[in-house]
Order: sequence, then structure tokens, then C-alpha cells
Amino acid sequence: MYNALVVIAGTAHPTMAEAIARNLDMELLDVEASRFSDGEIQIKIKENIRGTDVFIVQPTMPPAEHMMELLLLLDAVRRASCRRVTAVIPYFGYARQDRKDQPRVPIGARLMANLITKAGADRVLTIDLHAAQIQGFFDIPLDHLYSAPVLLKHFEDRPRENLAVVAPDVGSIKMTRAFAKRLDASLAIIDKRRPRPNEAVVMNFIGDVAGKDVIIFDDMIDTAGTLTDAARVCVEEQGANSVTACCTHPILSGRALERLNASPIQEVAVSNTIPFDRFDECPKITVLDMAPLLAEAIERIHLEKTVSELFR
Repeated sequence: MYNALVVIAGTAHPTMAEAIARNLDMELLDVEASRFSDGEIQIKIKENIRGTDVFIVQPTMPPAEHMMELLLLLDAVRRASCRRVTAVIPYFGYARQDRKDQPRVPIGARLMANLITKAGADRVLTIDLHAAQIQGFFDIPLDHLYSAPVLLKHFEDRPRENLAVVAPDVGSIKMTRAFAKRLDASLAIIDKRRPRPNEAVVMNFIGDVAGKDVIIFDDMIDTAGTLTDAARVCVEEQGANSVTACCTHPILSGRALERLNASPIQEVAVSNTIPFDRFDECPKITVLDMAPLLAEAIERIHLEKTVSELFR
């Protein structure tokens, strides 16, 4: 068993963990996650993992119990004498709280990083952090994967001649520029202001999308207010021919699906870092599988091979 590869599924996204295990041609470790009558989470590792290389798959989207379960899983495998444990967090929650931008507010992303490290993680594997500097919040190795290769392949398989890629805010310009370059598309930028959380106002539009097929790229869609406003600006004010959207993390809270259905967006391509199964409520959504990417990264980490090859 020494240094054997072990994959554990948390309850936040068992389908993702199962897909990763299939890509690695192995079975998930038998773990029991139960609750006391008051709702307190209880974890039990039901197999011997002494000396193993453990990977725990658990995105930390709301509710907060997903983060608590990850911490308990980390503590359990550490106390079960595993050799090394990696927290595989496809979606890292609290990433939007990455700085102290107002008086008397926490830096939630740093707090989550401290908790994960203190619970016993030796390293972290994640996809498309909301802010790249969050990597510096961890005092352990962090492998930051990008969803772009999977998202790009989806659009490369559906080539269009007159294409423009739109950055929905200034913070996403760098990634959107690379996206546009790979698709041989023009680049446009929406300048917005966010007076309060989950609310944005479009101020300026930089670029030309008239008569073009537009792709709006972002790292996450939460309430979809910003995205659908951007789509309407592209079509109604800037004369775009069509609008498609894509993102890594489909949070889709509140009235997000209702807004997407009512918008001029024809398709929303999202990854499965967060589980989504409400296709009957929004048939515009297409889910792309990140399991092969995560499985290859896990295998490379386990074999002590470079992970940077996956960034190309």
C-alpha cells in the first residue's frame, strides 16, 4: 500500500470524483459521511490508507458544510497515517473575498486557505481561481489549472468566421485576450461598476462587435445579472449578430436561470466544477467535463511529474 494512489469523494460533488476515478482506471476509497441528529458531520475512513498518497475531491461552494466536510476529511486521513494528502478543490469558495476593500470586513479567501492548511493538506489542486493572487495565501504547494483548453475546444469544434470575444469586466481581460488569440477573434471589453455585491452597472463599451458572433468569457456566473446585461448591450446597443457565453464555475444562484432564459444568449457553456442538473429549467446550458484534466493532474502529481504541461 505504500505510496498507493487513493481518491476520496466528498459529498459536494461525488459525480466529479467518480469521473476522475474512471479516468484513472481505479475505484474510489470507501468513506462514510454521516450526521448526528443535530446536523453535525461525522467522517469515517473505512479502509486502511497508511502510507498512501490521498486526493480528496471536494469543491467548496455553499453551503458552508462543504468546507467543513473537507476539513474533517483532511483531518481524518492525516490521523489515519496517509503519506501525503492533496485537497482537490475544483471550485474554491470564498475566493471573491480576496482583499480588504472596505472597512471592517474579513479576507475570507485567506481564512479558508489557513483552515485547509491547518487541517493537514500537503498541497492543493484547483481550477480558475477568481483571483490569481489567492495562490499566495497558501503556505503549501498549489497547482492552479485552467479551464481554457476545455472551453476552447468546445468553440474550436464550432468555428465561426466573424468572431469577437468580450471581457465582461476589466479583471478578466488577460484571460479573455488569450481566449481571443486562440480563436483568432477580435477583443472587446465592458467597463462596469459594482456598487454592491451581485449588482453591476455597465458604464462603457470598448471595441467593435457590430455584425459579429460574440462569446462572453468569465470565470463564474452567479446571479447572471452582469452576464445578461452584457449580452443585451452587445446585441441591442452594439449590433452583435449573436451571443454565446462560457464560464468555469456555474454558481447560478437566485434568479440566474430565469435571467439566462430571458436573455439573447443562445448557449451558455459551463464546466462541471460545480454540479448542475437543472437542464429542464434552462436548456441553454451545456456542461463540459473537467474530470479528464483533473485526473491527468492527479496522476502527474502522484508520479512527481510536471503539471505545467497541462497549461499549454
